[in-house]
Amino acid sequence: MSNSPSESVRAALAPTGTLRVGVNLSNFLLTARDAQGNISGVAVDIGRELGRRLGVPVAVTGYDTPGLLGDAVAQNAWDIGFLADEPARAKLITFSPAYVEIEATYLVPPGSNIQSVEEVDRAGMRICVSNRSAYELYLTRALKHAELVRIDGVDNSFKEFAAGGYDALAGLKPRLIKDEKAMSGSRMLPGRFTAVQQAAGTPKDRGDAVAAYVRAFIEDAKASGLVARAIADNRVVGLAVAAPA
Repeated sequence: MSNSPSESVRAALAPTGTLRVGVNLSNFLLTARDAQGNISGVAVDIGRELGRRLGVPVAVTGYDTPGLLGDAVAQNAWDIGFLADEPARAKLITFSPAYVEIEATYLVPPGSNIQSVEEVDRAGMRICVSNRSAYELYLTRALKHAELVRIDGVDNSFKEFAAGGYDALAGLKPRLIKDEKAMSGSRMLPGRFTAVQQAAGTPKDRGDAVAAYVRAFIEDAKASGLVARAIADNRVVGLAVAAPA
């Protein structure tokens, strides 16, 4: 794609003259924050490249949860946000195609007889999950029998699960690998219940031309190897470049 957008797209996408990039700090595969508060990661690298192509400076703001990031669009707090494409968020946000995807599955406690993802959705089952995460929103739509217990924050959902009384913990595979090591005797189920599609979103009121430009940018970022390089540069394990739209 051309690196240079039209003046109207530049003005609509970065109306303050700075591209304000919102990222989800709870997704450790895409973001990281050091002791000094500096934010880095795959999503940040892609946001900075978009700012370079627009010819404007970039300001990155981190949000502790995807829910807070999604909510902030109503306050006009960011120009482009990197978060999962979910129907519940699409009322106010226009999403690009996915740029990466992350498989989600369950961790079961020591002594569990559950062997497959399909066995979890049964009457009487209690699943611990991080509230307002993309996979929680998916499970809210998809589950027919099991009970979801929503806990604020990924770390807190694991702590709650580890305290006992649950049949499964829902989460992203890379995080569950870490949780499995932290909880002796626990076991991650093979397969997946969904693959979380991480996308770039713009406020709906920015118009179709902005959405089209961001869509083309994301497709180019995948095809040109930009996304793959960002994953490699940040030494991330567990992320896959999404297929072309």
